[in-house]
Amino acid sequence: MTPKHGGRSRGSMSIFIVLGLCCFCYLLGSWQKSGFGKGDSIAMRVSKVAELADCDVKTDLDFEPHHKFVGTFESREVIVKKYKACDVKYKDYTPCQEQDRAMKFPRENMIYRERHCPPQEEKLRCLIPAPVGYTTPFPWPKSRDYAYYANVPYKHLTVEKAGQHWVEYEGNVLKFPGGGTMFPQGADAYIDELASVIPIKDGTIRTAIDTGCGVASWGAYMLKRNVLAMSFAPRDNHEAQVQFALERGVPAVIGVLGSISLPYPSRAFDMAQCSRCLIPWGTDDGTSLMEVDRVLRPGGYWVLSGPPYNWKTYHKVWKRTPEDCKAEQRKIEERAEQLCWEKKYEKGDIAIFRKKINAESCKRKPQNFCETQDPDDVWYKKMETCVTPFPEVSSSSEVAGGKLEKFPARLFATPPRIAKGLVTGVTEESYQEDNAKWKKHVKAYKSLNRLVGSARYRNIMDMNAGLGGFAAAIDSPKVWVMNVVPNIADNTLGAIYERGLIGIYHDWCEGFSTYPRTYDLIHANHLFSMYQDKCEYEDILLEMDRILRPEGVVIFRDAVDPLIKVKQIARGMRWDLKLVDHEDGPFVPEKILIAVKQYWVAGEMNSTSSNR
Repeated sequence: MTPKHGGRSRGSMSIFIVLGLCCFCYLLGSWQKSGFGKGDSIAMRVSKVAELADCDVKTDLDFEPHHKFVGTFESREVIVKKYKACDVKYKDYTPCQEQDRAMKFPRENMIYRERHCPPQEEKLRCLIPAPVGYTTPFPWPKSRDYAYYANVPYKHLTVEKAGQHWVEYEGNVLKFPGGGTMFPQGADAYIDELASVIPIKDGTIRTAIDTGCGVASWGAYMLKRNVLAMSFAPRDNHEAQVQFALERGVPAVIGVLGSISLPYPSRAFDMAQCSRCLIPWGTDDGTSLMEVDRVLRPGGYWVLSGPPYNWKTYHKVWKRTPEDCKAEQRKIEERAEQLCWEKKYEKGDIAIFRKKINAESCKRKPQNFCETQDPDDVWYKKMETCVTPFPEVSSSSEVAGGKLEKFPARLFATPPRIAKGLVTGVTEESYQEDNAKWKKHVKAYKSLNRLVGSARYRNIMDMNAGLGGFAAAIDSPKVWVMNVVPNIADNTLGAIYERGLIGIYHDWCEGFSTYPRTYDLIHANHLFSMYQDKCEYEDILLEMDRILRPEGVVIFRDAVDPLIKVKQIARGMRWDLKLVDHEDGPFVPEKILIAVKQYWVAGEMNSTSSNR
């Protein structure tokens, strides 16, 4: 039998051990906080996070669409400024393409249709209202064919283009039958004809550009062939054509081929097309075709459907002489040959040209090469009447600039620009590390919001895209991502296009070339750290609110200090907010702030007609 006093001794010993550990922990904690350990820096980080994580940041956000007014968001924290609703007349406001300002500029070379942004003192500092009756758009793929009339209440094209089946009005919806000026039998039949010449089906063609896109039915129907088309059209008398495209869930921007270079890198697109886009390919000095050549990849295709082709049939309808039409066609084909393009097909209204893979295979060598050293440095740069030279090759069979994998292998293969060391500070190893990082980040986003990656957020924008890792990680037929590379960031957009993704250059101190309510989810990775000394956070956030749809989501990933400033402004913008730690834990200085834009429409807030 065990003596009783032995058990008592062991119990006393346990108490002494516990007390000793407690004392040790207390002394260790005191030493850390004394300034000799890491306690001070950790305490500073925690205190900054505490500023963000106050009790009135919502602990749970509702990501489901409800299409109704959800009430005023109140905060016990002092709001820097509570933003009012703009007058309803601004519901389709496009800051840099407004008609009144545009008419002050010359019409030659479409200059008046280019970007003309308001000066700082004329910027709107109010919230753009949604029209009464606004409803979350149809999910993809139904949105390709239908849109709610209340969201884009314009009937002009239903009348003007009625015989061409651009868009039809049926009850409370707009229907897009897939027609177009040059494809009255539908976009599918038109694309099938192109595919008889161009390898559209096997992943060779992934990125395309549609110059003068109308309602972007060509781009919409190319999506089911796994081709991403960057469609653009001006804001002109064909009201809301780009707005229709984005409402349908199709990539598009407001733009024009005028006097300023297109905001895309060289060798970006596998294919370019003009379907009666009214660009004067044969009557200008060749500048427009040279700009298409700059953005067209070696081995890429250019499709021209419409005038002057098939002039024998239509010259009387066009009110032109046969001689005039024939001369224009001859001029286009001469310029194409000078650019090292070869005509591969001509039938009816359609002509297809293919750009040679390198300069060695050219029959006629162009003489007027561009002198600029960087054909990707194009933001607000005037187009020049010169030819962008092919990158050098070591053999006649080598693709200038590097051969690309077919899609989808292209998505994670190392882009040639990176493999050749042409992207500053990026190696093949760091590129793969970036991919792994963004797969991890997107997994974390999906754990926070199960709808990320679903058709609920069809139109996505990455405001500071880097190498395109976010877009690649979230890639799915259900979504598409506009990868924006700020003009003050390292120029990575060429590598993004080489991954089979699309994007655009932009300066976030200005308005983006889109209509209000055109994106479901906006991702801002260290954007505000980048712009902290460049322009006002307020202007960037109000622009984000303009282009974000009601009940849309913003994901900010940034350092604590910029997020504190962002949060203070966003509290006055009718956004619900939630702070989340980095997926690796609370001591990582990078944090995540999630915002959900509340649903409200014109007339449901105090509005003012004097909001400047």
